[in-house]
Amino acid sequence: MTDYTDGNIDTNRSANPHLNDLIEVRYSRRQTLMGGLSAATAAVFGGMLLAGCDDDGGNGSSPVTVTAGSSANAAAGRPVTLTGNAIGQVDSVAWTQVSGPTVALTNANTATASFIAPGVANGTALVFRFTATAASGTTTAETTVTIGGASLGFTAVPKSLADVVAVPAGYNVTVLYRLGDPIASGVSAYANNGTDTNFARRAGDHHDGMSYFGLSAAGAPDANGNTRGLLVLNHENITQAYLHPNGPTTVAGVRPEAEALKEMECHGVSVVEVNRATDWSYAPTSSFNRRITPLTPMSFSGPVRGADTLKTRYSTDGTAGRGTINNCANGTMPWNTYLTNEENWVGYFRREVGDAARRAATGAVGVKANTSLTRYGKPESNTGGNYGWATVTPADTTSTLYARWNITAQAGAPADGTGDFRNEIFQYGWVVEIDPFDPASTPRKRTALGRMNHEGCQIGRTIAGVKPAFYMGDDAQNEYIYKFVSNAAWSAADATNANRLAMGDKYLDAGTLYVAKFNADGSGQWLPLVYNTGVLTSANATYAFSSQADVLTNVRLAADVLGATKMDRPEWTAVNPATGEMYCTLTNNASRTAAGVDASNPRAYTDPKTDGRAAGTGNVNGHVIRLRESGDSSEATTFAWDIYAFGAGSDLDAANINLSGLDATNDFSSPDGMWFGLPSNASGLITPVLWLQTDDGAYTDVTNCMMLAAIPGTVNDGATRSVTNTLGGATSTVTTRIGKAPGASLRRFLVGPKECEITGIHSTPDGRSLFLNIQHPGENATNPNAPTSNWPANQSVAAAGQRPRSATVVITKADGGVVGL
Repeated sequence: MTDYTDGNIDTNRSANPHLNDLIEVRYSRRQTLMGGLSAATAAVFGGMLLAGCDDDGGNGSSPVTVTAGSSANAAAGRPVTLTGNAIGQVDSVAWTQVSGPTVALTNANTATASFIAPGVANGTALVFRFTATAASGTTTAETTVTIGGASLGFTAVPKSLADVVAVPAGYNVTVLYRLGDPIASGVSAYANNGTDTNFARRAGDHHDGMSYFGLSAAGAPDANGNTRGLLVLNHENITQAYLHPNGPTTVAGVRPEAEALKEMECHGVSVVEVNRATDWSYAPTSSFNRRITPLTPMSFSGPVRGADTLKTRYSTDGTAGRGTINNCANGTMPWNTYLTNEENWVGYFRREVGDAARRAATGAVGVKANTSLTRYGKPESNTGGNYGWATVTPADTTSTLYARWNITAQAGAPADGTGDFRNEIFQYGWVVEIDPFDPASTPRKRTALGRMNHEGCQIGRTIAGVKPAFYMGDDAQNEYIYKFVSNAAWSAADATNANRLAMGDKYLDAGTLYVAKFNADGSGQWLPLVYNTGVLTSANATYAFSSQADVLTNVRLAADVLGATKMDRPEWTAVNPATGEMYCTLTNNASRTAAGVDASNPRAYTDPKTDGRAAGTGNVNGHVIRLRESGDSSEATTFAWDIYAFGAGSDLDAANINLSGLDATNDFSSPDGMWFGLPSNASGLITPVLWLQTDDGAYTDVTNCMMLAAIPGTVNDGATRSVTNTLGGATSTVTTRIGKAPGASLRRFLVGPKECEITGIHSTPDGRSLFLNIQHPGENATNPNAPTSNWPANQSVAAAGQRPRSATVVITKADGGVVGL
C-alpha cells in the first residue's frame, strides 16, 4: 500500500492562497489587458513572477511596457480598430487622439478602440496615443493612421431579373416598413388579401421620396440620432388590383365608397418611428406615427393664399384645403421639416364635356381657367378620372369627399367657385411642408414655390448671411427646371428653432422663383418668374397675367413665354454638399425627335428590345444634367452646365448613344431618384457619394430597376462632343458638353425585384444605415390572386402566391462601416 504519492495527495494544510485565488483577486482589483484572454493571463503572470511585488504595487512595482501597434492606412468611411498592448500591472488604459480631424472613439478606455475613418483629403494623418496607468506612473505609445480619400468599396452587383433585392457581398438587407403595416394600437396585422381597411392608420402604398430625422430620448430632433429616428415617406400612388379581394369593382359606372376610401387613404405620407437595437424595426404604436392623406386638412401660405383660384365650396376664402396626392420626391429642410411634392395630380380629377363652355360663359376669368387647364393637361372627358373617385355616391349625403374630384362647373353655381369644386384642381401641384415632430400640426402648402408636377425640392448649401436656393424639376415631357431663392438670408440658429413651421414661413413664403434656360455654349440663365417683369404682364398675348399669385399658379405658362429650355422630364434634384453643384435627373422623353434636340438634351435614337416589345424611340434612357452657380452662390442668376452621365445599355453605339462609355458594371436606364450622402459622415465630405435610382421600362428586358453609387467629378471636367442623331428618317447633329467618363467611379450597388421602381433614399447621420424604397413590385399583374412578384415576403424565404407590397428597406454593412465606401 502506498501512503504518499507526490502530486496526487494534498498535504499542504496552511492558509496560504491558491494561484486561482491570486488570479481572482488580481482581476477584481486591477485591470490587466493585452488584447484577449491569453494576453490578460500573461499580464497577471508578468506582475507576479517577473516583478515579485505585492498586489498593491508600491516601491517594488515594475515598469509597464506599452505598444500601440504599427502605423496603418485606411480609406474614408471604413472601420478602423486600434489595438494596444500593456504588459505589467496596470490600473487603467485609454486611447486618445493626438492630432488630425477629430473622430469619435468607441471603447476608448480599453485596449481595443475603434472609429470610422472620416471623410478627409487623401493622405491625412491621424495620430493616436495609447496610455497605461500604473502605480509606477504612466506609459504611452503612439500610432499613426493615414486616411485615404473616399472610394467606392464594393464589387458591382450584376444585372438581374430575379424577384429579390440584391446587394453586394458584405451588405445586409432588412425589410422595415411595408404596405398595410399598422402604425397605431388596435390595428390588426395586415392580411394582404384585399380585405384590410383603415389605411389612415396603416402604411400606404407606393413608397417614394423619404427622409430620416434623428430622434432624441426626449422626442426632439437629434443631429446624432443614429439608432432612433423618424422616417417620413411619400406614398405616391397605388397598385389598385392588390388592395381589393379580386381587384377593383365598378357597378353601372359607379365605384363603391369603401373601395374608393381605401384607395384615397393609401396615398399621401407616413411619419413612423424607427429604432435599432441589433436590427432595425419600426415602432407600431409610437406617438409620433401619423398618416397624412388626401383627406387631411391643409393650409395655404405664401402669395397664392386667399387667391380666387383657391376658392371652393370647402374653402370659400381660399386659405384651406383637404389633402395631398401623388406625392413623389421630397426635400429635407435644415430646420427639421419635410417637404413632400405633388406630382401627377391632374389625372385624379374628372372634367366633363361642356365644362369649357360653362367657364367661358363667366367671362375673362373662365377663359383664362380654360387656358390653364389645357396647359396643365386636363381636357374635357366624361371618364371618371383616376380610379373613378368622383363617381362615388357616399352614404353620408352631406359629404363632399368624392364630389371634389369633379371639377366641372356646376350649372347655377357662383362664378367665383365657392359653390362647387371647379377650382379644386388649383389646390394641387404644390410643395407641402410637414413638421414630423408634431403630429397635431397642419401641413402647409408653400405657394411661393410655384404650381407644377413637382418632383424633388432640395435646398442647396446653407451659408450664413446668404439667401438659400431650393431646386425643383417639373416631371413631364418637355417641362422645365426651377429654383426658388428665399428673401431671407440663412441664419444657423434657425436650424434648431423649435417652431419649425415658422422657419418654413421665413424661408419658403417669400422669395423669387426662377426657371432655367440652358445655352449651347455651356452657360445658362435663371429667368425670374415675377409679375410685371418683362413679358409677365396683363398685356401678354398668350396669357394675361394679373398678379404674382397668377404667375405662381400658372408657372408653366409663365416659363413658356420667358423662353425656358424644354427638358427630358426633369425629376429629382440633388446638391453636392462639397461643391454646391446641382444635379437633376432627366428620366427620358419619348417625344424628343432628331430635329428637336438641343445641347442640353442632345439625343434622339432607337433603342431595340430583346423581349419582343417594340423598340423605344426618343431619349429612351435619359441622362443626368448638372450645373454650377456663378461664383458658387445660391443667389446667382447665371450658371455653367454639363451632362454628368447618359443612361444607355453598354451595347449601344458609343459614338452617339452610350456617350458616357458605360459597361456591364454600370449601364443603366431612366435615372429618377437621386441623393448625395450627408456631410455628417464620410460619404458627404470632400468627394461625396451620389446615389442614383432608376424607374425604367426601357431596359427591363435585360434587368430589373436598380440603384448605383458614384463619386462624380465637377462641372466641365470632360469635353464637348458632337452627336449625330438618326430617328424616323431624320438626321441631325448637335454639340453638347459631357462630363468625364465615370468609369469605375460609377457602379451598380443594388437591383430590385420584378416590375419595381427603386426610389426614395436617406441615411442615418453616421451613414452606416441607408434607407430606400421598393415601389410597386409586381405592378403588371392582371389577376391579384396570380401576382407577378411575391416580394418582400420572398426576400429570405420562399413565398409563392403572396401578394407583393411596396416597402422600405434598410441597408447596412456587415463590418459596420459607411454604406457604399
